[in-house]
Amino acid sequence: MVQSFSRDLAEYQPQLFHVIEVFVTEPSSTAAVHSFLKVGMIRFLLPICLIFCISTFFWFFGTYHSDPFIKATLSAKGSIDKGNRIFKMNCVGCHGISAQGLVGPDLHSATSRLSDGKIINQVVKGLTPPMPSFEIDSQSMADLLAYMHSIN
Repeated sequence: MVQSFSRDLAEYQPQLFHVIEVFVTEPSSTAAVHSFLKVGMIRFLLPICLIFCISTFFWFFGTYHSDPFIKATLSAKGSIDKGNRIFKMNCVGCHGISAQGLVGPDLHSATSRLSDGKIINQVVKGLTPPMPSFEIDSQSMADLLAYMHSIN
């Protein structure tokens, strides 16, 4: 009787069960892990790329271009002799008589390393201690920049 039942089941099996052949290239758990990693990677990289793009935008179109003092300084024609006098009155104590650096850094390559806008910002705001901030008019700052370019 058991044999007849299994034979009957074998005859009717195709009718009882719908068998669909599925070709699976990866086990489902591996596919889920790969899917999770892809989504996780996108969630990780998207904010980083967004921050990078925003930072680049502000760096490229930064505050140096929109500051009226910097614009006025960059549009003025500076005098090397006047800039030398301003340097000797205000900067020699920290940067040395020939800008070789003492407490402050050597300034001979400053104009090749930094943009004029960054140099102006540094002088006016004293961004790196122990450098003080200086109240200077735009023409005097243009003179000081001309002098700094001459020692480069």
